[in-house]
Amino acid sequence: MTEKELIRTALEARKNAYTPYSHWAVGAALEAADGTVYRGCNIENASYTPTNCAERTAFFTAVCDGQRKFRRIAVAGGKEGQDPVRFQDSAPCGVCRQVMMEFCDPETFEIIMAVSPEEYKVFTLKELLPVGFGPSSRELLFIFPDTL
Repeated sequence: MTEKELIRTALEARKNAYTPYSHWAVGAALEAADGTVYRGCNIENASYTPTNCAERTAFFTAVCDGQRKFRRIAVAGGKEGQDPVRFQDSAPCGVCRQVMMEFCDPETFEIIMAVSPEEYKVFTLKELLPVGFGPSSRELLFIFPDTL
């Protein structure tokens, strides 16, 4: 799948966002290593903390389907009922970046922040989370247990 197709899929997923409180609709399209694409949208809740971001919705759906390796994700977000305006409005939150660290190689996993299939920017996870804590970080805790 091309970057533009992945972005179109994220824009389509965005249409299903449930955002009665923030009115900020986000869609995501996550490409697994085998080429399968998983869609996600943000889903809000009146008590706020159970709200789930589009990126995590896509990741959790993929993991539920047995996937564990991923290539890239396209994210498109903006005011509900309007087209996205700035690529920065599609930046994954810190919690989503942490979920990405759990399953993705920060050096190679790509995050595509999109306004449209023609206007987007691509970053690696490491660029967006330069000092991330992931599965390999946990190994250090067992090597140096007195650091706990």
